[in-house]
Amino acid sequence: MSDIDTTTIPGYKAGTWTIDPTHSAVGFSIRHIMISKVKGTFENFDATFVTTENPLETSVTASATVASINTNEPNRDGHLRTGDFFDAETYPTIDFVSTGVRVVKGDYLVDGNLTIKGVTKPVTFDFDFGGFGGDPYGNYKFGATAKTEINREDFGLTYNAALETGGVLLGDKVTITLELQGALQA
Repeated sequence: MSDIDTTTIPGYKAGTWTIDPTHSAVGFSIRHIMISKVKGTFENFDATFVTTENPLETSVTASATVASINTNEPNRDGHLRTGDFFDAETYPTIDFVSTGVRVVKGDYLVDGNLTIKGVTKPVTFDFDFGGFGGDPYGNYKFGATAKTEINREDFGLTYNAALETGGVLLGDKVTITLELQGALQA
């Protein structure tokens, strides 16, 4: 792990940042019928970043509302909310709590615990910082893209169906992509 200070991150400020949901997105993609990918989003989500003078001491907490899943197919979304998948009634949120930040070969990695359907597993998000700056309304913001890949079966999401042509309906790997814009709180 390399030492880093705020002089190496132009515009960096310590403080509490909240996600701007109108300029952010929580998305995922999964292999479908072995030949393509289906993408979806969670429409309702929240996150808080607490930055300190040392960026490597940043902490993140985030949550997405399972019932807000949107794959642009209402019947599929309804099925995803059932016990076959997320069981939204019993497990209404997907949660992330960071455990550390590190820099590896110039890349920012945020380690943490992801909880889906009552199962908590460690994950690492690759963060690509877009930068820091002010908006036209006097708010100070940061932008970033974060990405990780999980095995859905590790979280109890084991539903699948065999295909007549061979293979299965759904792949095991799910790519989670976060497009983030956060605002520094006064």
